[in-house]
Amino acid sequence: MTRRVNVAILVLLAVAFLIVIQRNLLSLNDFLRKEAPDTVSGAILPFESEVSPGVRQDSKRTGDEVPVVLTASEDRLGAVVAAMNSIYQNSKANVVFTIVTLNHTVDHLNEWMSKTSLNNVKYKIIVFKPDVLNGKISNNAKRLETLKPLSFARFYLPLYLPEAEKAVYLDDDVIVQGDIRELYETSLKLGNAAAFSDDCDSASSKGIVHRAGNQNNYMGFLDFKKEAIKKLGMRAKTCSFNPGVIVANLTEWRSQNISGQLEHWMELNAKEDLYSNTLEDIITPPLLIVFYKHHTSLDPMWHVRHLGTYHRLEPT
Repeated sequence: MTRRVNVAILVLLAVAFLIVIQRNLLSLNDFLRKEAPDTVSGAILPFESEVSPGVRQDSKRTGDEVPVVLTASEDRLGAVVAAMNSIYQNSKANVVFTIVTLNHTVDHLNEWMSKTSLNNVKYKIIVFKPDVLNGKISNNAKRLETLKPLSFARFYLPLYLPEAEKAVYLDDDVIVQGDIRELYETSLKLGNAAAFSDDCDSASSKGIVHRAGNQNNYMGFLDFKKEAIKKLGMRAKTCSFNPGVIVANLTEWRSQNISGQLEHWMELNAKEDLYSNTLEDIITPPLLIVFYKHHTSLDPMWHVRHLGTYHRLEPT
């Protein structure tokens, strides 16, 4: 009888021990889930917020703001949302987006933002008025056909952020794979209003755009036979830069009236056709003139060109 009682007690102790072990394992599992949630910064694909709207976003980010400016055209809303998502998922910074768009796109843009996990990010919408370009665009039919007013939005950065001292501008076709704070904290040279990635420091230095020639120096963008260009004394073989990614010192931009300088060259080009005849790009040339040898060079890894785009290359 005593032996049976002892066996029963041992069985009960074993069961109790197993119950304790199970509870401890469950507690450990819960702890690990809290320490390593499914949403890990940098591990989410750019479009994941679109296909998985339940992905959580941190709406309580604090600290110094990191202003980021993008444009959003009606036919490229998916692109700008992808760009914003890549920025937000790869940084813990207190990013504040300024989205510049046209009036007829505002409602559609708000709808896109409200139906994705980006509805928790900090952003404001600025309506760009194309009237500001009156008298500043050449009547060249070929260029007018490809003209996109929002492309000029980058010329007026201080107007969108009157209180900010610095900002990052990004084209809507970018995907950011690093921490945007690091780009924002790029140190600009004294007196420089902007930093760009030089074309000679990137993969695009070997690129040949069909019918446009070599576009990694000033000769590919400007007509050096024109008197107004000659007077500037610029070297035609100076390396050009790409304005798709800009770190702007807005204080210097205002002080030097960069927007006014850009408008001056736009107006002069409309009268004298100063840009290269083989070029459809009318955004880069005035920037090249105004920032000639007066800009800071970005680390080229912040602006890797032509990913997903085909360009014909010359044999090496």
